Amino acid sequence: MLKQSIAKGVAAGRRRTAAGSENVERVLSAHPQITTEGEPMPYPVTFEADYVEQRSRLTAFFRLILFIPLAILLYLYAIIATIALVIAWFAIVLTGHYPEGLYGFVADFNRCLARSTAYGALLCDPFPPIGGSDDPGYPVRMRFDGPLESYGRLRTLFRIILAIPIVILRYVMGLLLEIGAVAAWFVIVITGKMPRGLFDVMVLANSYTARSDAYVFLLTETYPPFQDEHTRTAGAQLA
Repeated sequence: MLKQSIAKGVAAGRRRTAAGSENVERVLSAHPQITTEGEPMPYPVTFEADYVEQRSRLTAFFRLILFIPLAILLYLYAIIATIALVIAWFAIVLTGHYPEGLYGFVADFNRCLARSTAYGALLCDPFPPIGGSDDPGYPVRMRFDGPLESYGRLRTLFRIILAIPIVILRYVMGLLLEIGAVAAWFVIVITGKMPRGLFDVMVLANSYTARSDAYVFLLTETYPPFQDEHTRTAGAQLA
């Protein structure tokens, strides 16, 4: 009888442990931004910008004119990216997977849009690379962890609704970036320098807009943070 009682107790303990593990897995799957240690995971889309104090007065003065070719490129790029995004939406809703080729194409567009926005807003001086391929040498960088193993079909189906608060915040941060760009234009044209405090505010705004785009583009399933370790260290002074 004693052996039977011990065996039943061990079996019950194993069932409780298994049930607890299943509950933990359900919580983690519902909140993919949490690790098993209860700590936030690094966001799967990173944004970095290098701080350079000295700036070109001439290119800053004519930045809107210099931005025209980029605007044309982005317009054409956006048309193709929109088609790819619609196809990706159907693919995820039907299969729960983001085709890797489509993910790479949409991520490249996201990166191109972020770099072009940074250039137009005077976050950096060098003309951005044509296209969206990763360029570690460019002062503004976006990196993506790649498609998830599986995507929530319902979260994708209702992404337009779920993205409403993100779109509102993105609009506010976009206004902040525009105000910062106007202030930076006057300061750079007059002094030839970008103030560090202004740069940090603009990095915060550009980072959020870029990563909120990643959420809208289905590249990630978690809301973008306002700031993380990558954003805080983004403005490291170049030697």
